[in-house]
Amino acid sequence: MISDKVLIVDDDKFIRTILKDALAGHYTTMEADNGQTALDLVFSTLPDLVILDIEMPVMNGIEVCRIIKETEETKRIPVILITAHTNRDEIIMGLQSGADDYITKPVHPPEVLARVDSHLLYKNYYNELERRDLQMLLELYDIVTVLRNPMKILRFVVEKIADVIDVERCSIISINDVDEIIVKACNNLQENTEIRLDLNRYPEIRKVMETHQAVIVNDVKSDLLMEPVREHVAALNLNSLIVVPIIKKEAVIGTLLLRTTMNLKEGISERIRKLTHLVANISANALENATLFESIKSAKELFEEMAIRDGLSKLYTHRHFYERLEKEFSRAVRHHEPLSLIFFDIDDFKQVNDKYGHIRGDEVIRQIGEMIREFVREIDIAARYGGEEFVILLPKTQTAGALELARRISSSISSFRYKGMGRERITISTGISTFPGDGSQSFTQLVDLANQLMFKAKAEGKDCIATTDQITTVNQA
Repeated sequence: MISDKVLIVDDDKFIRTILKDALAGHYTTMEADNGQTALDLVFSTLPDLVILDIEMPVMNGIEVCRIIKETEETKRIPVILITAHTNRDEIIMGLQSGADDYITKPVHPPEVLARVDSHLLYKNYYNELERRDLQMLLELYDIVTVLRNPMKILRFVVEKIADVIDVERCSIISINDVDEIIVKACNNLQENTEIRLDLNRYPEIRKVMETHQAVIVNDVKSDLLMEPVREHVAALNLNSLIVVPIIKKEAVIGTLLLRTTMNLKEGISERIRKLTHLVANISANALENATLFESIKSAKELFEEMAIRDGLSKLYTHRHFYERLEKEFSRAVRHHEPLSLIFFDIDDFKQVNDKYGHIRGDEVIRQIGEMIREFVREIDIAARYGGEEFVILLPKTQTAGALELARRISSSISSFRYKGMGRERITISTGISTFPGDGSQSFTQLVDLANQLMFKAKAEGKDCIATTDQITTVNQA
């Protein structure tokens, strides 16, 4: 019998249908298409969870969430926000209003179900926990809210759980894209000490990575899973262990690993299993942030990167584009390599702003920036040239390669359904220039030629790609 009720709130019927289908067979769903209707349903039906779009008519999702969380009878209802991937300000405001979680667009049904499960399936976990367990969880929630240093959060987590459960070792381990495992925090290691582990010596971690499920070994000496490393673990004086996956967006980004040197009564208890799952969920954001923090070599580098990015599209700025363009053009001349430039402009963008408003227009710019980032290579330089104009510099690329990329980007932009714009179709006009084939003698000439070809594409009826040799209508490409 399906008992838990989930209220889905979004003004886009297509999104509501996706969410309903994702939860079908697992939860009873209700729908609302605006904030006021959502509040009426929340107070009249008391759903077990609310999935709430931030941008809505009548009343936005952040305001709805704030009211839910400030009302005594509804404040414990979990709220999951839906927002655009690039709008970090909205995410922060939503979490400050009391939201428990967020999902970014485009919506992925398996992730939706996993997020809802994580909030609803664990709601009875607290029944079997001891008083000191609950106290520790409250302390962890507080420290996650107060501290901004993810490494300090992870350190606090391992020290607290080792104390409450009384285990010899508690570690939080990160797993990167190439399956390297690194101890990020451990209760019996010095702070800020990291250790790289050989995955071949940890079959329990490998199994967690493969199954996305917790692994419990009550007797290291007899469990078949540990057979390949029996000699190694024998020297460590271990008895039992539990490894819990730390999951973010359906991927195992790390594990919470507990090891004991003495027999636990009746092995790993249900209390320990539930507590470690809750702690792993609390640790997920901190571990993700710690990994991201490491990928940036210094705070200075982070600020420098922010300074050269356009705030709306997240592509490079006009100024940085020209700095890179000059260097890449000189390199192309020096090494006799081709260099192509894609220059495109959104067709009739003023009409989009006039018809739907500048907020929707900004959303189009944001979404196009995200699509471009998905298509370009690491060596390419993509920038917002100004307003609704974009440029992509393609080192070591002939006209044919640039044309193929331009076709893919143009098709993606025209087929995408933009929020709040119904079936409105966005098209672009594109010009492509290539050194040395098009005769450009300088980097400024390369840009001027691509710009002229873009206007030629507009003159041919828009939704076209122009090179020096041909005009390509995208719908016929």
